Amino acid sequence: MKLPEKIYLTVPTSWAELNDNQLYYIFGLFADNLSSAQIKAYCFFTWSGTKLLCRYGDGYLAKRGKEEFTLTSAVVASAIHALDWVDVLPDIPVRISKIKGAKAAEPTLVGFAFERYLYCENLYQGYLQTQQHHLLNEMAHLLYDSDKITPNQAEKIGIFYWWMGLKSYYARQFPHFFQSVSDNANLLHANVNRPPTSAELQQAMNAQIRALTKGDVTKESQILAMDTWRALVELDAQAREYEEINKTMKK
Repeated sequence: MKLPEKIYLTVPTSWAELNDNQLYYIFGLFADNLSSAQIKAYCFFTWSGTKLLCRYGDGYLAKRGKEEFTLTSAVVASAIHALDWVDVLPDIPVRISKIKGAKAAEPTLVGFAFERYLYCENLYQGYLQTQQHHLLNEMAHLLYDSDKITPNQAEKIGIFYWWMGLKSYYARQFPHFFQSVSDNANLLHANVNRPPTSAELQQAMNAQIRALTKGDVTKESQILAMDTWRALVELDAQAREYEEINKTMKK
């Protein structure tokens, strides 16, 4: 049997390239508590469509489609480094588009009510403090607009990764507001060395609502129903104005 001297295998190069099936697959591997090397090896063979058939010399006989070829252990060890990006949390919002028929919100939460965003953030912070998975279930109910779904472990991990990526994305899109958050400044008094307490979360939520209503309580319902993206645009603008005022006063 003559085996090819070269074979070209392709795998995704970032979180942004993963489809629903691939997200389910990797989140399922995370749920199994495998090592980083094991996860990347499984992903490499599955996503490249490659199967290991048997031992062959100092490596393995592998197959992709109808084509058979050999892989040495050294080549495999080197190749899985193409998936080193899976070791890093996504910096963009990636999410499974459907859970048990329920459709996910838009990845960046365009069209998502600000009140729901605040509730999801509180649930997320609560999960960081307690590791209670029912909080991720509640996030799923909001993000997939269905109180009937019960996400499995892979889907819960997907919820967590979606929110982590979203927060990283928002920090770049709204740098003035989220910088003020990190610096314990004007709008959200968060301690970056630990997850905030329930009282701090409530205080933070109230501070954001007050900033948007400018103290007019009659506007609260309107603000809570506002699109999340629009609310964050306004909060970012207010944080920028606050920074400019501070700089002027220091001068």
